[in-house]
Amino acid sequence: MRFLAIRAIRRPSLALAALLAGFALGGPLFAAEPTHGLAMHGAPALPGDFDHFPYADPAAKKGGRLRVGLSGAFDSLNPFNVKSGTAAQGLVGNVFQGLMARSQDEPFTLYPLIAQSIEIDPARTRVTFHLDPRAHFSDGRAVTAEDVLFSFDLLKSKGRPQQRIAYGLVKAATAPDAHTVKYDLTGVGDRELPLILAIMPVLPKHATDVERFSESTLAKPIGSGPYVVADAQAGARMLLKRDPNYWGADVPSQRGFYNFDEIDIQYFRDGNSLFEAFKAGLIDYRDETSTTRWSTGYDFPALRDGRIVREALRSENPKGLNGFVFNTRRPLFKDARLREAFGMMFDFEWVNAKYYAGLYTRTKSFFDESELSSSGRPADEKERALLAPWPDAVRADILDGEWRPPVSDGSGRDREMAKRALGLLAAAGCRLDGDKLLKDGEPVSFEIMVRDRDQERLALAYASSLARIGADVRVRLVDEVQYQRRRQKFDFDMMIGQYLASASPGNEQRMRWSSATANQESSFNLAGAASPAIDGMIAALLAARSHEDFVAAVRAYDRVLLSGFYVVPLFHASEQWIAHSTDIARPERLPHYGTPLFGPTLESWWRKNP
Repeated sequence: MRFLAIRAIRRPSLALAALLAGFALGGPLFAAEPTHGLAMHGAPALPGDFDHFPYADPAAKKGGRLRVGLSGAFDSLNPFNVKSGTAAQGLVGNVFQGLMARSQDEPFTLYPLIAQSIEIDPARTRVTFHLDPRAHFSDGRAVTAEDVLFSFDLLKSKGRPQQRIAYGLVKAATAPDAHTVKYDLTGVGDRELPLILAIMPVLPKHATDVERFSESTLAKPIGSGPYVVADAQAGARMLLKRDPNYWGADVPSQRGFYNFDEIDIQYFRDGNSLFEAFKAGLIDYRDETSTTRWSTGYDFPALRDGRIVREALRSENPKGLNGFVFNTRRPLFKDARLREAFGMMFDFEWVNAKYYAGLYTRTKSFFDESELSSSGRPADEKERALLAPWPDAVRADILDGEWRPPVSDGSGRDREMAKRALGLLAAAGCRLDGDKLLKDGEPVSFEIMVRDRDQERLALAYASSLARIGADVRVRLVDEVQYQRRRQKFDFDMMIGQYLASASPGNEQRMRWSSATANQESSFNLAGAASPAIDGMIAALLAARSHEDFVAAVRAYDRVLLSGFYVVPLFHASEQWIAHSTDIARPERLPHYGTPLFGPTLESWWRKNP
């Protein structure tokens, strides 16, 4: 839509007066036409009359039980409040659904679900959702605009921090009738916000305890999705049963999904017991994350007999970054030179060979193995223009795409690397006193918090390397509940953080890295980063209209994060390793951008003989 530039007009016509009135009201000049989908950039790939998502099989068999296993525990069935870190997995999508459904075949595109169409102006200052009159909750009550506004207000005030921040940007939300919801986004300048609103879970106003919403609860929730919670045992098990009256079974975005009659989700305290349960045939599917198990652990009867099969699958999604995160709220970690020096002491070459059979690749970007990565690419003119207001935010070698995590000699005792690290530490005000590293006259000492034995082994190896330059590093293994609580309160010195990446990074980056979340309890800004340059790059990627501008903004953002040395990059597998019972099957066609390729309850899979 093009807007007219109006300078000085003495006697406007009636038509022009109406035009000016449109500007005064902040509305679009022309009414937006209803459409079936919404893409972050460009147009939806599927037409309005599409039958199903390309990676779903509408002919999949229905019935049977899926048994899945997860590590950890849970103490709540509410996945939307600040305590959601300890909520049961498998509720979102199965029990709770949003206005629109995301296609994993496109970077970020939504299609109808509860909302059967959407109206939006080109500037994305106003968005209107038209609800499907067939939509209802599992108790039979209709889903109405009142429920949508109720959910919006509740999550804006009592939801997770990322929901509060995003929904707090909305100027106004109204419901002209029972099946229409309008949002006013004027002045926000966030082109992703309409999509964030579209995937907001819709909660039943008549069956939600507002007063106790912030608390943990095991009360069985009511949603509009294909399953209901049949049983829940805190920390141990949750059983989902198909709702035979699920209203959306024939909605194109739902065809071919949710094929099991029951989903039995069992929780295990540690990874070994979970693997043993899989070997014994007690669960049907496993995402393998251990290179040792993948390379040597699958020689057992079920696999030899053909009852279990292994697969290595690839997607086009960025690989993201896992790493040891410095809590920069701690005075010790304020200096980026110290953080870089400590990062040098992680000996990936030795760790990969000794612990992981050489199967991992060192991660060098927050968006590795994708067009969004800055690694190996000099910044172009668009990136440099974005970064110009903060000339010191990106180091020269990172701006030129030349930086890589340092490569050791693989001996586990690389003297040259230790020498380089000590040189940086000296510049940061540290010195060696015998075999102890001192800063401001005090011994350098901190703790790495870990959640399981695999993390503990890795952290102990890293602590041993840091001890070579005089740092006193302790490793503390804590249980899942304590781990989540300490993470939410930033009660740690260092921990392993996981920064999953999508092909369309957006508002979630605010919760990970923005200044506003640095001290916001339960945010995912683990490092406590508070940088105007980071904030500026997040704003740029959210405001980008073209794919080219978006890629430039994300690459510039990647460079700023890498220059801060907030995280010691670890490693990644270029493939997703899975193993599963031959009694269950999946579509041959995989989604392009799944992260991971399948959800925790295998929405696109089915049982061969239910």
